[in-house]
Amino acid sequence: MKFSFVFILVSFVVLLIQTQQFASVEAVQPPSQGHVLAPALYVFGDSLVDSGNNNYLQTLAKVNYTPYGVDFRNGATGRFTNGKTAVDFLASWLGLPYVPPYLGLSVKQRRNTKTGVNYASGAAGILQESGTATGDNLSLEEQVNYFTKTVKNDLPKIFKNHKKISKYLSKSIFVVSVGNNDYINNYLQPAFYNSSSTYTPQQFSALLISTLKKHLTSIYNLGARKFVVFELGPLGCLPGIVFSANPKPVTPCVENINSLVKMFNSELTSMTQELTSTLKGSTFIYANVFKKSYQQNLHPKRYGFPGGNTPCCVVGPTALCLPNQTPCADRNSHLYWDAFHPVQRVNYEVANGCFKGSATCFPINIRQLTYI
Repeated sequence: MKFSFVFILVSFVVLLIQTQQFASVEAVQPPSQGHVLAPALYVFGDSLVDSGNNNYLQTLAKVNYTPYGVDFRNGATGRFTNGKTAVDFLASWLGLPYVPPYLGLSVKQRRNTKTGVNYASGAAGILQESGTATGDNLSLEEQVNYFTKTVKNDLPKIFKNHKKISKYLSKSIFVVSVGNNDYINNYLQPAFYNSSSTYTPQQFSALLISTLKKHLTSIYNLGARKFVVFELGPLGCLPGIVFSANPKPVTPCVENINSLVKMFNSELTSMTQELTSTLKGSTFIYANVFKKSYQQNLHPKRYGFPGGNTPCCVVGPTALCLPNQTPCADRNSHLYWDAFHPVQRVNYEVANGCFKGSATCFPINIRQLTYI
């Protein structure tokens, strides 16, 4: 299979829409002021959850321009969507402010920030080389290294002793959403990466899982206990993948790519269950998003998306929105904002399903996790 351009960013598209009509996301009230369910939210991952780290990097994977952020109160902040990301919603419902990007904080700010930090980076992957064809990014290893600095250098300036830091970290929530670019911006780009000629699909999946396991264990060893790990959605259904596939698929999605994803997700499920049993005191929530997302992509109108799989904004050769172009009027009618990333409505439904639902995240949801 060939692709006509380099894919800059990717997303799992997780479309857990439960109603035909989408109420205003602002109508979903966060906990009342002072009702904080967790002391902090820490975020690791890629463009799905990046809140602006890539603004400070030399990369093509940068979206600090309109129409990005057209529905976000702060405008174009570097979020790869029209409004809020899933972790923005989660932060609000936990009673926390939006999680600031690590690279956007001064040393002084880092040593005064105790509600969480976002280390996620557009184009980043589990492997260090993933996404580098588009420029710099913070690989998962670099993100964990920055978290190590937070724990070793910054938190001691806020808390009086190690015991207080340990308690704080054990009650905080850690969201990990990564792995998309290891396929779309690595394994499926043989012109720029040799991974597909070096590893079979099974070997590559095993490499990703073992590497991710190592980094999750490192985060645990630094004090984290409550994890929310997202699986990958049907990458073969992304507009940027479908539009550029050669030959064109006869089905709505490129199914051989979805097969790669299923292989990874199967191993990821087992790995999170293993870590819960082997890492004392830990709880790993697994966000099961592939199946329902796949159905949404096959039947978008059935689930209240008359705009279907067509990107809401005018995309350029990189599959990102072209600057200063007018996007579609009804963002809630589309599944996708650009050729890779979901609209705010989708992010809301993903977050809502995992925060208080019973079908998205297991064995418990995030609200239940806060009571542990």
